[in-house]
Amino acid sequence: MAQALDEPVSLHAVVGHEEARASLARAHRRQLLPAALLLHGPRGVGKQRVALWLAQLLVCARPQLEPCGSCPACRMALGLEHPDIHWYFPIPRPKNATGDTLVDALEQARVEEIAELRLSPLRASHSEDVRGLYLGTVRNIRSKAHMRPVTAPGPIFIVGEAEHLVPQESSPEAANALLKLLEEPPGATRFILTSSEPGRLLPTIRSRTVPLHLGPLPRSVVADFLLKDAAVDPKKASWAAALGQGSPGRALGFLPDGDEKGPLERLRRRAFELVAAAMSPGASEGYGLALGFPPTGARGLVDLFDFVEEWVRDLAAVAAGVPSAALNHDAVPELERRVREAKVGAFAVARAFGSVERARELAWANVNPQLVVGGLIRDLRGALRAGVPDGAAA
Repeated sequence: MAQALDEPVSLHAVVGHEEARASLARAHRRQLLPAALLLHGPRGVGKQRVALWLAQLLVCARPQLEPCGSCPACRMALGLEHPDIHWYFPIPRPKNATGDTLVDALEQARVEEIAELRLSPLRASHSEDVRGLYLGTVRNIRSKAHMRPVTAPGPIFIVGEAEHLVPQESSPEAANALLKLLEEPPGATRFILTSSEPGRLLPTIRSRTVPLHLGPLPRSVVADFLLKDAAVDPKKASWAAALGQGSPGRALGFLPDGDEKGPLERLRRRAFELVAAAMSPGASEGYGLALGFPPTGARGLVDLFDFVEEWVRDLAAVAAGVPSAALNHDAVPELERRVREAKVGAFAVARAFGSVERARELAWANVNPQLVVGGLIRDLRGALRAGVPDGAAA
């Protein structure tokens, strides 16, 4: 059922990025806004929310440096119901669907997720599901791009986390299909892509979009957002904002989810288990952890390995004598103890970063997760315990 215009809007206010938004608004006012934009920056920093803000500005009846927020077009945009704004993002692949059935199932899954977002717009930037932007998704975009717009000069397509166009199904077909639309956009069609890993996009897609970087926000801005919009108490807001590294979406992921830890907090702790196993006196703990992973679904490990890399970075900071630089600020005493016991040196840790990057590439390639995790722990062990024989305690 469509949301009535006198009902409360569903999207939360845009957080930060005032200078970038002012530049976009000025370009729109002067009719210099590119037809295809690429908003890139850290995950969870608000790129898709800025994209939705820009789409609202494009359809607004009385735009200035901000959308008016009160015209019917603005209200529909804020309610995620404007007929000419089409928002796509990675979703889990529907089961038991192929061909045209998959195309329809993907569109239905997208519609259902947007309906959930209307009810609960504050979401962490991490999802525990394996998600993708499939060829069927691009077919849906292409179909809508050739339809006449309802009220706006042309349709506006937001493609969130566009780096997921390439790795799905080990084929660049989805990215190539989108490229054809970018090369010859029908009429006044506009595209706004977002990516936290723009290097994974096809070079031809990057060359046909105008990039705009959205950087991390000040910690105080993230903490204030958690206090006001997420109704978090000051202590938790400060803790999550520090872990969020300037990203509201990331900070939300550390907050408790009911009686359970937040999805990013669970991931952070699991990543520490891998690093701790690599630094332990015996190798059996690492083998056990690797076997605890399922034999399929390696792409779901990418976020985990990002956290492993952060723990390795913190080990390097502690080993170099600058614990204040640790990202995991609440774990410094434990890191200091482990660095001391394993006799970890800052230069030895540098070798470990290559191990994490190799594991990440294998995960993108969908190699058996047990093999990838086992290899990562083994390689980390070789780097971090280079000065201590197996089985020896400090």
